[in-house]
Amino acid sequence: MNKEILRLAIPNIISNVSIPLLSTIDTALMGRLSAAHLGAVGLSSMLFNFIYWNFGFLRMGTTGMTAQAYGAEQDDQIAAVLTRGLALAFVLAVFIFVFQGPIYNLSESLLNVDGAQAPFVKEYFDIRIYGAPASFALFCLMGWFFGMQNAVIPLAITIIINVVNMVLSAYLVNVKGMEIRGVAYGTVAAQYIGFAIAVTCIFWRYSSYLKKLSLAFLKDVSAIKGYLQFNRDLFIRTVCLTFGFGFFYSMSSKAGALILAVNVILQQFLNWMSYAIDGFAYASESLVGKYYGAKNYSKTVQSIKYSFLWGLGFAVLFLIVYTLFGVDILRVFTDEPDVIEATKPYLWWVAIIPLFAFVSYIWDGIYIGLTASKTMRNSMLIALISYLLIYYIGDAFLDPVNNLWISLLVFLSMRGLVQYLFYKKFGLDMP
Repeated sequence: MNKEILRLAIPNIISNVSIPLLSTIDTALMGRLSAAHLGAVGLSSMLFNFIYWNFGFLRMGTTGMTAQAYGAEQDDQIAAVLTRGLALAFVLAVFIFVFQGPIYNLSESLLNVDGAQAPFVKEYFDIRIYGAPASFALFCLMGWFFGMQNAVIPLAITIIINVVNMVLSAYLVNVKGMEIRGVAYGTVAAQYIGFAIAVTCIFWRYSSYLKKLSLAFLKDVSAIKGYLQFNRDLFIRTVCLTFGFGFFYSMSSKAGALILAVNVILQQFLNWMSYAIDGFAYASESLVGKYYGAKNYSKTVQSIKYSFLWGLGFAVLFLIVYTLFGVDILRVFTDEPDVIEATKPYLWWVAIIPLFAFVSYIWDGIYIGLTASKTMRNSMLIALISYLLIYYIGDAFLDPVNNLWISLLVFLSMRGLVQYLFYKKFGLDMP
């Protein structure tokens, strides 16, 4: 079981760690221009996280359903999941294009973008929005690869996307002087290159399933209804998650440019940890789904247990690294003395959070593998309500940074606790 977990987790960890590396490069590029640029790229990235993360069910739902079909050796169902996922990705991309104006206005309002940062954020948005079709299709294709127990192809695609993005963004910002536009153009170009590679890999590695693709899969009303209901619950869950982090950035922005810059940097520490531990969450999605689909319940439980052990090990590793080298890592993100000094007193938050956060990340992967979307949705709603209550209680007597990080800690901890309690109640048959 350890070998199976590591076979899937190690490529996912490498792949996932390259994602915050990209964000780190963007932050470093803007952090050497001004605090306004640094805050703007944080808000801009969060704006698209808010948009794209909400449609992350395209990956999660595809992984869970594909893994169960793979375990049950249902080739037609594997092809059906891919067909429905890509069709839904296309519909959602059209929706984003049609309503991009209202989406931006709402996002700008929710994130409390101030006058100095608004032009940068709008500039970034107007460019990045053109990457929506490639991004949504990639969600589906990457989820399908994971469900097929293949973490190597997603690893290769992600690394290529992020290398292209980093090199192109650095060139456009430092050589062409395009500032935040350069970061946006680099990201869009990389997304389409990644999509082209993913499609090529489907033809190269899984051509037998292409022969089974059929529009008839889109005419099965009962199957489509079940597919949409499953993804609806994942969508609600993800909206709550992105709202939680959007609220974090919004309140940071409201507290001023310096506080926003501090929290943008601290979130980079959190991103590194979360994407690394998510490697084991992704492995649990694939393995739990496969064994549950094959009705091998002893292996399902074993994969759950070992995923938690690996997650705990990595959480302790990040605790040690951030405790010993937090200040050194901080200087990677910015050379602004006032930002560095303002951030130092809060580094201990990012050192302790891994021990509380890893549980919810692993549970997410397990729930996706079990396709337990309703339970996943309900646990997130409870955690979000707890998060907001703690924030508004603390707002009366805590400084903005400590209040936000206490609230975020409660949010992450409650997710893990409630998910555990639901698992104890329902076992593997969670709704």
